[in-house]
Amino acid sequence: MEERSSKRIKPTMEEDEEDPSSSSSQLNLPPSMNRPTVSLETQRINRLIRSEHYHSPSKPIYSDRFIPSPSGSNFALFGLEPSPKKDGKEDGPGSYAGMLRTVLFGPETPEKADVVTGFSPSSRNIFRYKTETQRPVNSFPPFGCDEGPSVSRSPVKSPRNILKSAYKVLDAPALQDDFYLNLVDWSAQNVTKLCDLGGDESVCSVGWALRGTHLAIGTSSGTIEIWDALRCRRIRTMGGHRLRVGAVAWSSSVLSSGSRDKKILQRDIRSQKDHVSKLTGHRSEVCGLKWSYDNRELASGGNDNKLLVWNQHSTKPVLRYCEHTAAVKAIAWSPHLHGLLASGGGTADRCIRFWNTKTNTRLSCVDTNSQVCNLAWSKNVNELVSTHGYSQNQIIVWKYPTMSKLATLTGHTFRVLYLAVSPDGQTIVTGAGDETLRFWNVFPSPKSQRRESGIGALSFGRTTIR
Repeated sequence: MEERSSKRIKPTMEEDEEDPSSSSSQLNLPPSMNRPTVSLETQRINRLIRSEHYHSPSKPIYSDRFIPSPSGSNFALFGLEPSPKKDGKEDGPGSYAGMLRTVLFGPETPEKADVVTGFSPSSRNIFRYKTETQRPVNSFPPFGCDEGPSVSRSPVKSPRNILKSAYKVLDAPALQDDFYLNLVDWSAQNVTKLCDLGGDESVCSVGWALRGTHLAIGTSSGTIEIWDALRCRRIRTMGGHRLRVGAVAWSSSVLSSGSRDKKILQRDIRSQKDHVSKLTGHRSEVCGLKWSYDNRELASGGNDNKLLVWNQHSTKPVLRYCEHTAAVKAIAWSPHLHGLLASGGGTADRCIRFWNTKTNTRLSCVDTNSQVCNLAWSKNVNELVSTHGYSQNQIIVWKYPTMSKLATLTGHTFRVLYLAVSPDGQTIVTGAGDETLRFWNVFPSPKSQRRESGIGALSFGRTTIR
């Protein structure tokens, strides 16, 4: 017995377990019970005694952090089936990872590890790089229907369709091909032929008053004629310029005229005088004039490559911009942002530039690769249209402030020197030396813009042209 008891039984135990022989030697055992059996029994008893410190490798370990157990996951809530058991045991991490991956990325999304290395599902990590699948683009959110029930779907906005061809073309015999003239304007009234100046004089500029009842005509002799469109008769003739009047602009009852004599005259049609003030600042012919929408600022462009800004009371320019390298005829004030001014340069410049006249800052510049003849801002949307001469004779619709091209319209065979916008703000008319007037539908109506902001839809309806 002593020889047998001196031998130790070394059972398979964890490294931190005590030797059971020391405990068995203290027991009063009958002679028939051998020591190895006692040692195993003692080991079991000690394990029960220290059960709060012992962790079985076959049972889950719980801690003070909450980690969801896959066995308690509600797979039916997501319309998924739990992963099959392997050898009577659940693949806990694999099934939970599979469920999470399916909810986040869709049921067809494989892992790169599965495709390339063939790793088993138990080694998957849902945050690893996923290989691209052959699913169509419109099947992914927000286009597809694989997103969860809490994801709301909004309608996808389609780009506005702008017809690339003019819907009406009119003959305009003897329409001059002269960059410095302004021969087209659009009235709010239906107007027939008003006058014929005869062979001695020619029309160099036209401009409708805001209500569309009176038309100002600048002539080649330097005079201004005011016509009553309703009665089809001339009501006044005003002088003051020595050379042709190539630009006119209305501001309520004030009419501004720019001439080849480098002067801008301010005329109040309620006064008996031909003009109430004279603006000097250009060193060459004045070919562009536009009042701001609040009637507080007047922008002028000239053949001296200058863009000048005047206020209601100044006889000298309050702002002077000299960045253009060619004549500035194209001028447009934004109806959406106070003090935002756009200008375009001629053949040697080809740029559209933007200015903030309130802070006297230069905003941006876009090279159009073509002579800029006219600019007009839409009053319905934050877009503008430009017409061009050398060398492409095109019409471009721009989205502001990105200045991305929405449409490029072609049809004129000469420089598109003249531009006017319809009173409803949807249609433009362009004129060129090819002696044609072309009408284009380029801007949406105000009603369609309200409907778009309300329900995300676009309307292509047009109103009657007047």
